[in-house]
Amino acid sequence: MSYYYSMVIQWSQEDQLFLVHLPEFPWLEFHTHGRTYEEAAKNGQEVIENFVEMLTEDGKTLPEPRMFPKKPLQVA
Repeated sequence: MSYYYSMVIQWSQEDQLFLVHLPEFPWLEFHTHGRTYEEAAKNGQEVIENFVEMLTEDGKTLPEPRMFPKKPLQVA
């Protein structure tokens, strides 16, 4: 299933890993990681799916997806 949640992936020099933050699920600074960008993205998608399943099972409201940017990007 597709979910339209944000995922921020950044390199950690200290950890030598790509760290994943999910802004719509702010209770953790970083939610998962990966040795490669692709692995981090895959792991992030799995965490999103798990959070959605957990919140749904608990009868809690899912967070609204954030849309960035609000204005369309213009290419020069």
